[in-house]
Amino acid sequence: MHRDSVARTSGLLVVTFVATFVLLVGGWALIGRLGAGAGGRPSGSVAALPSGGSLPSGGSLVPGAAPSPGATPPIAVDPRASDAPTIVLTGAGDIGDCGSAGSAKTATLLGQETGWFFTAGDNAYPNGSRDDYQRCYDPTWGRYLDRTILPAPGNHDWETKNAAGYRAYFGDRATPNGDTWYSMDAGAWHIVVLDSDCDGAGGCDADSPQGRWLAADLRAHPAFCTMAIWHAPLFSSGLHGNDAGVRPFWEQLAGAHAELVVNGHDHDYERFAPQDPSGHEQRPGGIREIVAGTGGGDLRAFHGTQPNSEFRLAGSWGVLRLTLHPFNYDWEFLPTDGDIADSGSTACR
Repeated sequence: MHRDSVARTSGLLVVTFVATFVLLVGGWALIGRLGAGAGGRPSGSVAALPSGGSLPSGGSLVPGAAPSPGATPPIAVDPRASDAPTIVLTGAGDIGDCGSAGSAKTATLLGQETGWFFTAGDNAYPNGSRDDYQRCYDPTWGRYLDRTILPAPGNHDWETKNAAGYRAYFGDRATPNGDTWYSMDAGAWHIVVLDSDCDGAGGCDADSPQGRWLAADLRAHPAFCTMAIWHAPLFSSGLHGNDAGVRPFWEQLAGAHAELVVNGHDHDYERFAPQDPSGHEQRPGGIREIVAGTGGGDLRAFHGTQPNSEFRLAGSWGVLRLTLHPFNYDWEFLPTDGDIADSGSTACR
C-alpha cells in the first residue's frame, strides 16, 4: 500500500507540474502577442501597417495596399518570439527637386529594394505645394507611394500653409490623427515620426501638443527597440548645422532608451556615434543619429566637423537602408554612383 500511495503522489506531482508549465507558457505567449499594446495606446496615434502586407517566412514585409483610414494598429511582436520578423526600411530626405536629376536616380535605387520606404522631409521643392508634389515627387519616388509607409514633413513642406500639399499627397498614412506626427509598430520595433518644423507644428518642447503626445506614446509602447524619423537634425556638420530646437525630442527618446534617429535637412550623408542629448558620446546607452538628406536635392559640402561624427560623405545622392532585426539593426548607405559607402550593425540596448 505504501508503494501505491507513493506512486499516486508522484503521478499527481508530475501532472501538476506539466499543467503549471503549460499555463505559464501560454500566459507568456499571450503577453508577447500583446507586446507594447498592453500599455494603453493613445487613440488614433499609431498608424497601421498596410492592410495588404504580410509576413512571409523570409522575414521582410511584403508590399501591400496603402493604409486605410481607421485600420486597426498592428500588435507589437515580442523580440523573443521565434517568428519575430525582420523589417527592411529604405529612404532619405530632401527628395523631389524638378531642377535636379537626383530624385530620379535615387528612385531607381528604391525600385531595386525590398520592404518598405520612408522619407525624412522636404519631399517636394520648392514649397511642398500640391503642384510641387505632382511635378517633382510623383514621377520619381511617387511610383512607390503604396510602399512609402513612413513619410515625414520638412520645412519646405511647411512653405505651403498647414503643410497642405504634404497632407493631401500622403493622406491618412502621414496624419492618422490629423497631426503631422504619428507612430507605428513594425515587428519588434516601435517607430516614431515627428515634425521638426516647430513653429508650424505648434512646438517641439515637452509641453507642446507634440511633446505631450510623444511622452504618452513612448510610455504606451515600451518596445525592445525604438527609432525616430524627423527632418532637422540635432547634430550636423552640414550647412544648417545643429538644430537645438529638437533637443526635447532627444531627451524624451533617451529616457525611453531609443536606439536610432534618422534625419535629413542637410544635403549630405553623416553618421554619428551614439550620444546623449547634450552631444556627449555614450556607449552603451546613447542614440545614434544618421543624416541622409541625399534623396535628390542639390548636394552641399560640409562646414567643419561636429564632435562624434564617425562618417561623412558629401556630393553623392543615395538612400539609407535599415534592416531592423528583433534585437539589433543594420545600416547601409547606398549612393547612386557606386557600391555601399557606409555600413554597420548595432545591438538594441
